[in-house]
Amino acid sequence: MNGFSTSLPFEVQMQLVRTIIGCENAEIIRPAYAIEYDFCFPTQLQPSLETKVCRNLYLAGQINGTSGYEEADAQGLMAGINAARRVRGLEPVLLKRNQAYIGVLIDDLVTKGTTEPYRMFTSRAEYRLLLRQDNADARLSRLGFEVGLLPERHYRQFEAKQKAVDGEIARLEATRDGSQTQAQLLRQPGIMYKDIISSNTCISDEVIQQVEIVIKYAGYIARQEDEVAKFKGLEDKQIPEQFDYSTVPSLRTEARQKLIKIRPATLGQAARISGVSPADIGILMVWLKRGGAASRANEDSN
Repeated sequence: MNGFSTSLPFEVQMQLVRTIIGCENAEIIRPAYAIEYDFCFPTQLQPSLETKVCRNLYLAGQINGTSGYEEADAQGLMAGINAARRVRGLEPVLLKRNQAYIGVLIDDLVTKGTTEPYRMFTSRAEYRLLLRQDNADARLSRLGFEVGLLPERHYRQFEAKQKAVDGEIARLEATRDGSQTQAQLLRQPGIMYKDIISSNTCISDEVIQQVEIVIKYAGYIARQEDEVAKFKGLEDKQIPEQFDYSTVPSLRTEARQKLIKIRPATLGQAARISGVSPADIGILMVWLKRGGAASRANEDSN
């Protein structure tokens, strides 16, 4: 029963349940119980899920403060991928917040930490319009194929589907039906692909569904992609692993303490830390640029 979780003694559980209206005569076949497990503050992890204090040690699952099965599966998958890539001398795979819910999950954990068991909800993702179940293949197939997890035959199937989607969208954008294109007609409320006179009967229902979604929601999707593009500069700007935040003047004390504690990998991650303001990020950005210029000057002089 939601909100009635308990691990109290069996006799007490029985008394509690029978205080609920409708359950006065309830019998409990199996009492509730609690599971205890070790916990590591997830802010001590790299985005790859490697621990910051012990190289080659990766943590995943409930030890990172998550609850549920899917969250543990997601972390185990990424920790396993990155551990294997470390052995092979390859760079880790880091999913972005606009790329997958796994990216949101891991970024939340390593950036913000958690004070209670973390569950992955769609409401946690600021780019959830891009993280739809219908476009999971478009977001992740290429990456899955590149890291060796998606068989080539499946990747070729995805490529064929994507080619069909792109081709049909282009055809609808170029085909006019009176004063408007058929793509514009399809954007109108209540109009479905099957209602268009020149609809293509040779494409699959899966392709038709994707064509309808992309065309009908094009404006909203473009707006969210613009938001992603605005923050891309911060996400791509790396912060050196051993960067000394104590050398940055004008940083607020709270921001300095949080940055030293979490040691974000990028400016984007730093901007999502609670207690770090946009002004702090601006100061840090300027200081990183100065540091980069100084490093290049030293290299040239040597």
